[in-house]
Amino acid sequence: MKKFSKYIALFVAALAVTSCDDYLDITPIGSVIPQTLEQYRAVLTTGYATYPEHKSLTAVRTDELTMNEFSDELNVYKDIYTWKDSNPDRITFTFQYQDLYTVIFYTNVVINEATSKLAPSPEKNQLIGEAYALRAMAYFDLVNLFGKPYNAATAGADKGVPLALEIDLEQAFVPESVGVIYNQIIADTQEAEKLINLDTQATGKNYRFSKAALFSLESRIFLYQQQWQKSFDAANKALAINSTLVDLKATPVFATKFNSKESILALEDGYINGLKGTSYASPDLIAAYSKTTDLRFPLYFLANGSRFRIQKGGNDDQKCSFRTSELYLTKAETALKLNNIGDAKTTVLSFIKNRYTAAGYTQLETTVNAMNAADLTNFILEERHREFAVEGHRWFDLRRTTQKEIIHTLDGDTYKLIQNDPRYTIIYPANARLNNPNL
Repeated sequence: MKKFSKYIALFVAALAVTSCDDYLDITPIGSVIPQTLEQYRAVLTTGYATYPEHKSLTAVRTDELTMNEFSDELNVYKDIYTWKDSNPDRITFTFQYQDLYTVIFYTNVVINEATSKLAPSPEKNQLIGEAYALRAMAYFDLVNLFGKPYNAATAGADKGVPLALEIDLEQAFVPESVGVIYNQIIADTQEAEKLINLDTQATGKNYRFSKAALFSLESRIFLYQQQWQKSFDAANKALAINSTLVDLKATPVFATKFNSKESILALEDGYINGLKGTSYASPDLIAAYSKTTDLRFPLYFLANGSRFRIQKGGNDDQKCSFRTSELYLTKAETALKLNNIGDAKTTVLSFIKNRYTAAGYTQLETTVNAMNAADLTNFILEERHREFAVEGHRWFDLRRTTQKEIIHTLDGDTYKLIQNDPRYTIIYPANARLNNPNL
């Protein structure tokens, strides 16, 4: 206990007590060892604010982007773009392994300390429930970056990431299996379910977990585990709270905005400004859209000579981790896996009705209703490709499905990620391996 308290004193004493009246408006007003509900809320707010922008880096590895060879910032992305993971240039951006563990540290402080220190109240339950949910999300991202894709047959042996649930200076952080990490993620979401009592968060505070956000996270977790019924059920629970979609025929605005009626958890930026200036939409991404009937095309892209700039992302008002669109497409995918092709078609049609012109939808309605299961699967996955362009879904979707071959060209050279390439799992960053030989 002395060791634990010393660690808390060393690290938590430096935390800033913060307020969040506006969207991620974090203002330090002092440094204390937390004792009150308000102070523990400040600790968790710091955890939320620390959540990294790693999904923007995953986009560089996908088939979504082409790099601008003349950009001054190209060198920090080049080795990610060419999948040169083993010996990258020292200036290459590093996937934020340590930042995700920093988030976990803050959640552990709340889970381990606030539970015993604070008097019972609905606010205490909400706070600790959010901490469990945020820890689950951080581990989910860690294991999907640095662990093998989930395979029920091999998850118990596949190498995952270290597990840190306590604050212990002497703990040896040895990677656990993918199966152990997923079990912990699910255990954390189950604890969060017992505690979170807000269906939704007010706009401006919707970077915090709510019941809708937790159910959305659970739906995504079970989707990646191919637990189709559990993913379907979780999506339905979230949709029971918020099922609203932005109709682009009536309102041509980004559904990713934190104040969008689709917003469920507004925490991450999938396409940061530095990358916006260094990349274009790839020909593969542009080819995925109908330029005449898909209302997302003129919203998402802006012609720049023979190439297209991507207009999504890059601003705090487009932070987006979960939104209702994902729930519809997950529900459609899982319904199909559960052999309910009628429900899958109804669900995907109710979604795309809001994304295409009236004429385009009428044509697609006929096409979708005539699809067999294989064609409908491809259509749903391509709708994810189109809808979630540069939002951080693509790399993870490719990992859990086809692990397709991707070819990138840069300065006249060709680079290839072959199908099922081992580089679909990112190696631990060099500084993490240096600091922890157990990795």
